Amino acid sequence: MTAGPLRDRTVVVTGAARGLGAALARELARRGARLALLGHEGPELDALAAALPTAALAVEVDVTDPAALDDAAGEVRARLGRPSAVVANAGIAEGGPFATSAPASWRRVIDVNLTGSAHTARAFLPDLTATAGYFLQVASLASLGATPMMSAYCASKAGVEAFAHSLAAEVAHEGIAVGIAYPAWADTDMIREAEECTALHRLRVRMPPGVRSIHPADLVATRLARAVERRSTTVYVPTWLRLVQPLRWALPPLVLRLSRHELPRWDAGRPLRATGRLGAGGRADRTADAPGDGGPG
Repeated sequence: MTAGPLRDRTVVVTGAARGLGAALARELARRGARLALLGHEGPELDALAAALPTAALAVEVDVTDPAALDDAAGEVRARLGRPSAVVANAGIAEGGPFATSAPASWRRVIDVNLTGSAHTARAFLPDLTATAGYFLQVASLASLGATPMMSAYCASKAGVEAFAHSLAAEVAHEGIAVGIAYPAWADTDMIREAEECTALHRLRVRMPPGVRSIHPADLVATRLARAVERRSTTVYVPTWLRLVQPLRWALPPLVLRLSRHELPRWDAGRPLRATGRLGAGGRADRTADAPGDGGPG
């Protein structure tokens, strides 16, 4: 562990069971923070909490359930103290054409990624007000420019960006800082599974050099942890991605031109189908949401 601004501070991370969330939890613990690990997968959260070098609390909770999140916030407060930082990282993704997507499954991506982030902020804002804390919203490269075959994910990540900007303006006078993270591709099981879909793989590799690279989750986590330490307004991974911001207006016509020529050839002429929720985290969410799920098997 290192001495620094997070030492003995409580930090909440949602979607902490695996992938980027777990990597971030390990990096924050290395910097001395106490961790509240929120997510669907209880056994994985428990194992991570036990392996961290600092005090950690695993709380199995669905971020789309505001009452359960309120209970989780109370448990964190009682067991670890009021959080000084909250990272809204929980997210799922599904690929495939919008026209053939299952409405319930499409909506679930929005509910988890966007509404779940808002519920997370609402549950912990009293703590962040008391600690003059920091809320980091994990957005995405998809917040900067939408792509075909990922309509729900892109819509949700554009939404969380707008939500974070609005929240920042509302709470600045209370001493709360709000940041937005724009990671590109991180090496998680969600991305690895997306790579098995021909259309999604070709979408990535046709991106410009640098943007299409898949970065180690630990590298992304280090950048996010540094942002939490510094209460950064924005964090881009890779750093030069910030240069895309003033050029966002040019991205839709470029994507449209590429898709118009390439989509008919993808998947070797086979119909493009929905992938289902990607990665082990997506499957865990599907299991938790099974009673209302209209998604593909």
